[in-house]
Amino acid sequence: MNTNQPNNQEDQEIDLNHVSKKIGSFFDGIASSIFKGIQFFIRNAILVSVLVLVGFGLGFYLDKTQKSYDNLIIVQPNFGSVDYLYSKVDLIESKIKSRDTVFLKNVVGILRPKRLNKIQIKPIADVYNFIRNTPENFELIKLMADNGDIKKIIEDNVTSKNYSYHTISFVTDRAVVDKEMTEPLLRFLNESDHYKKIQVASLKNIEVKMKQNDTIISQINNVLGSFSTAANASQKSDKLVYYNENTQLNDIIKTKDQLVVEQGIHQINLLGSDKIIKDISTTTNIKKTGLLHGNRKIALPLLFIILYVLVHSFIVFYKKQSLIADESK
Repeated sequence: MNTNQPNNQEDQEIDLNHVSKKIGSFFDGIASSIFKGIQFFIRNAILVSVLVLVGFGLGFYLDKTQKSYDNLIIVQPNFGSVDYLYSKVDLIESKIKSRDTVFLKNVVGILRPKRLNKIQIKPIADVYNFIRNTPENFELIKLMADNGDIKKIIEDNVTSKNYSYHTISFVTDRAVVDKEMTEPLLRFLNESDHYKKIQVASLKNIEVKMKQNDTIISQINNVLGSFSTAANASQKSDKLVYYNENTQLNDIIKTKDQLVVEQGIHQINLLGSDKIIKDISTTTNIKKTGLLHGNRKIALPLLFIILYVLVHSFIVFYKKQSLIADESK
């Protein structure tokens, strides 16, 4: 007969009772803390009410007077001017931080420089366009991906600066008008004698290349016309088979297709090359929202109450520890 079974049952009952007591004491502690918290706010109702009113009033005033707007300009730097663009934006940001309103107004041309609080530039990650029609870029990404994390490589500063499009974002404390803010910024970014010379030379090279391509395409059309005429004049089917399977004729047709595609790329490049820093789109006066933007009348009362509770708790803790220290002496 097993005499240990009753003892095991008693031990299990004791363990269950112990656990239930622990759980009960835990919930009792929570209830006690909630009750003490309610008592605290009741005892300090006047001070808490004052903090809420002050916080709400101050927050309401700040929401009315201190607004914040985001403004975005998507740009395309041309003629290898990416580093130049980033250095210009960094220069403006440094002048904003130093509150050099004279520079911002007289050099950059911003009519109300005090409204400008921040400016930065970031690339728009577009790896597909980066490698499209550019085998060298594809091989570069492929080689770098073999030696590291592809996500880090795509977002890497060296790689990302070579993307076609970049976003210039700046923050203002008032709604802005394009002629007062965005237009002067873009004029300042496009003021470079060095890149203007490169622009002139690049546009001339594109026009020369397009004329050469047009000439070659015209010559290819003449050659294809000659083949077509000869084929129509011949009544022999073996001649037709010969022309259809002629590898030189296929190469000529492929060359024409490549030149036509190249001409389309050149035309698109001409459209986007009228400026050193080409503005693609502009979006202004996006009002910032959130707890710290437009909702300070809610955030500040909560902040004041939390600070008051923390300070009060610290004082109580300090007094308690001081009494323990005095008694131990």
